[in-house]
Amino acid sequence: MKLLEKLCNIHAPSGEEFTLTEFLLNHITKNQEEWKIKPTLHFGKKFQDNIIMVFGKPRTAIFAHLDSIGFTVKYNNEIVKIGGPVTNEGILLVGEDSKGKIEGEIIKNKDGMFVNFKRMIDPGTSLTFKVDFRETDDFIQSCYMDNRLGVWNCLEIAKNLENGIIVFSTWEEHGGGSAGYLGKFIQEKYGVMQALISDITWVTHGVKHGKGCAISLRDSGIPRRSYINKVIAIAKKYDINFQLEVEDAGGSDGNELQKSNYPWDWCFVGAPEDHVHSPDEKVHKADIKSMVNLYTILLKEL
Repeated sequence: MKLLEKLCNIHAPSGEEFTLTEFLLNHITKNQEEWKIKPTLHFGKKFQDNIIMVFGKPRTAIFAHLDSIGFTVKYNNEIVKIGGPVTNEGILLVGEDSKGKIEGEIIKNKDGMFVNFKRMIDPGTSLTFKVDFRETDDFIQSCYMDNRLGVWNCLEIAKNLENGIIVFSTWEEHGGGSAGYLGKFIQEKYGVMQALISDITWVTHGVKHGKGCAISLRDSGIPRRSYINKVIAIAKKYDINFQLEVEDAGGSDGNELQKSNYPWDWCFVGAPEDHVHSPDEKVHKADIKSMVNLYTILLKEL
């Protein structure tokens, strides 16, 4: 879990993914010689802060978004949301501007929401939750498990992946914007038309801790059921614990793929977490194990 803790500690809210992109490129460069297949990498100017790794002869692409929720400093230390973070008073936010490091609590009054700090912060500075990474026998708890756990899952899969594509995307928490053009590149260059979304979902009255990762039948988007049925059949065939999720809200890179001009099949497969979009996101280790196992099999069977 040391790598996951490192990932959670990287300041990379939507629009500032470059810090995590640099970390991942360094990690890939250092470790790819030990992987079963050395991937072809696509990154750089025309890919913005996204990374695509191509292994062997791919049939399926995994999408995992790099960005986190957070806040942008407006004027006079007022803050506005990036994505949909919890905004309870007293939550500690951290960041850095031209004058140095920042740490202060969220406060609210009749004029709006602010960060309580001893000086004026440069307008446009991004702030994120202060990380408190906790591990017990059964759980991992930290801010930004969504989606640093999805990224970590992809790095685990990469070690033994023979055929497949791993996509590290951007902006997902604040409206998307990259999955569409990344999908276009993948289909036109590699002919791959099916995807898995390596992301983290919610613990609800229908999806519980410790019962396996969730295979989502729908959220705000509805993927093609014949493809979802294939994913479910493979999970059953290999006796991997999973839960079926049905929601009417929320979304992922899968929704953006579906809205693109290219024919994508997609399925959200991810561990559920409690305390969503807060400093205390909590995931059961059994669900993490289920997620890695299911992705490993799906990349071989789909």
